[in-house]
Amino acid sequence: QVQLVESGGGLVQPGGSLRLSCAASGNIINLDTVGWYRQAPGKQRELVAVIISGGTTNYADSVKGRFTISRDDAENTVNLQMSSLKPEDTGVYYCRLQQYWTRGDSWGQGTQVTVSS
Repeated sequence: QVQLVESGGGLVQPGGSLRLSCAASGNIINLDTVGWYRQAPGKQRELVAVIISGGTTNYADSVKGRFTISRDDAENTVNLQMSSLKPEDTGVYYCRLQQYWTRGDSWGQGTQVTVSS
């Protein structure tokens, strides 16, 4: 299946910004669904943001207004722009690709985001 590689994670101060990127080894088409998930220590993995065909987006209530998901199918990338970061945003962030035609379901290895002073 498609290989996904996340990048852009790191340490950032509260109130700061960070941009995560996910690069896919295969082609992403407009019918595919792409999203970002995160997992905090001691917590289950949760959906952060998702974008489907046509550009429709959905966000977790906790990040709405602060995070923006985007996709560039021509470049086979998925991005997550994070602003006004809070310590509660700390966790491992994962990229996910759900392919429409093949029903493929691919996950990246995750990238660590730490929001702390």
